[in-house]
Amino acid sequence: MQNLESQIQQACIRWVRLEYPRLVVYAIPNGGHRNAVTGAILKAEGVLAGVADIFVAKANKYHHGLYIEMKAPKGRQAPSQRAFERAVSLEGYQYSLCRSFDDFRGVIKTYLEDVEK
Repeated sequence: MQNLESQIQQACIRWVRLEYPRLVVYAIPNGGHRNAVTGAILKAEGVLAGVADIFVAKANKYHHGLYIEMKAPKGRQAPSQRAFERAVSLEGYQYSLCRSFDDFRGVIKTYLEDVEK
């Protein structure tokens, strides 16, 4: 059985793709278990610890884009995730932590309300 965080994220991606089919939204598959060779290759290719799970490639009035970190209801951010949040926030990106489908839907709708028309 898949973990709860993955199930929530899959539901969120299904919804956003149906609700906003032209919006560029993608997952960043940093997590998961990999062997040492694959890990070394990915690190050499530029994989960065702590990068958020989802990116919304759409600027609004206040931000260049939106990073979303998905967590299960009791999940906690790792230190590398908190460092990534600080770094991208300083560069003009919104960073949001979502623990449920409702959190995700609210973040997306609020973010897109501020898109220049």
